[in-house]
Amino acid sequence: MIRTERQALIVWFQHMKNIKQLKRYGHLISVSRKLRYAVIYVDQTDVEEKVVKLERLPFVSKVDVSYKPFIRTTYESKNAQKTKEYEYEMGI
Repeated sequence: MIRTERQALIVWFQHMKNIKQLKRYGHLISVSRKLRYAVIYVDQTDVEEKVVKLERLPFVSKVDVSYKPFIRTTYESKNAQKTKEYEYEMGI
């Protein structure tokens, strides 16, 4: 199974009745009725094209791109590094 690289687009809109049209542009994950935004996942290769197309729609206020794929998610603790410095081998 080949894993495709995906990226989220946050689409701010004016009316809830236009959500069905947003499904054409990607995989609709969630919609906030109160704050009037939707989260859509698209392929990373198509992000720029989709943003331009979505911004042209009359009911869309703004489109934000998620930076989650570019954030480093492997963490190291500082305590582990300190313990490595002070490890001594006992020669008995």
